[in-house]
Amino acid sequence: MLIGELSRRTGVNAHQLRYYESQGLLEAGRSANGYRDYDETAVLRVKQIRHLLGAGLSSEDIAYVLPCAVGEVPELAGCPELVSAMRSRMQRIDDQIAALAKSRAALSDYIDAAEQTGADTYPPFDGDVDRVPA
Repeated sequence: MLIGELSRRTGVNAHQLRYYESQGLLEAGRSANGYRDYDETAVLRVKQIRHLLGAGLSSEDIAYVLPCAVGEVPELAGCPELVSAMRSRMQRIDDQIAALAKSRAALSDYIDAAEQTGADTYPPFDGDVDRVPA
């Protein structure tokens, strides 16, 4: 099938499909006229990729775990190194969450301090961050 048909059947635009191919996540043959030619397994593969992206895996992570993928959702079975890769990704997410929580706490402290001191010296904040007094 041509890339337009794969796009229609998966809901993923052609640009993204070409990106998946460039990352080694998706394979296409070439027809005599040079067009990409995908087989039926490409539909399942794209759905697997989308689910794994939705789980927060990077394209590099996905390239590593995709050979272990079974089914559309997919289930990841039979690859012991897979657990290590997913634990590593989960640790990166936990680190990001911790950094965001720290930033949020600091911002909350600044807001509390600003509300308690000098609140009457500035006009009400209208939400335009480019106009926040220095």
